[in-house]
Amino acid sequence: MNDIPLQIEPAIAGSIFGSRINLARRYTADLASRGEQLGLIGPLEMSRLWSRHIINCGLVAPLVNGTVGDVGSGAGLPGLVLAIARPDVQFILIEPMERRIDWLIREAADLGLDNVVVIHARAQEARLEKPLDQVTARAVTALSKLIPLTLPLLRHGGQMIFMKGMRVTEEMNAAAKAIKKAHLVDAEVMTLGAGIVPEVTRVFRATVD
Repeated sequence: MNDIPLQIEPAIAGSIFGSRINLARRYTADLASRGEQLGLIGPLEMSRLWSRHIINCGLVAPLVNGTVGDVGSGAGLPGLVLAIARPDVQFILIEPMERRIDWLIREAADLGLDNVVVIHARAQEARLEKPLDQVTARAVTALSKLIPLTLPLLRHGGQMIFMKGMRVTEEMNAAAKAIKKAHLVDAEVMTLGAGIVPEVTRVFRATVD
């Protein structure tokens, strides 16, 4: 059994989640108690659960609006975290693995997140009522694959907001053909939280022309 203590909540959490900080705390506690057992997080994540995952995802909250699809939602990172931070935004969590679907449905219900819908499907098989305003993803696949995978889900003028690692600029350069083929404009790499948090959030953002 993992005996690594849960990371103490960083002070910035209150600024990110505001009046909904208690929901963020409940979600974090649930993930800490069941996440490793369900294969949602690794055994070493307890000591950095807030900073590496919850805060890391929460920093993206100001960028989202409308109806947002979270592809490969997994543990709900970033989907559930963003749904907590932004109750004014609708989220469709798209996840292919059944045990993760069960977790997402239960967690959204337990937290009372009425702005969340969970779909059991791969991105390329998801059937939506209408195109999305935005699509997010975190640690799913390389941009060269992720861009064509998620493009059919978006409306004209919709945005891709993908959380990426330290080599995101190299990834974007390697995906130049995919970016051009998808008719993406204003492609950029954003760094969120610099000087505020120990682990910044890196985001690839682009708009469908």
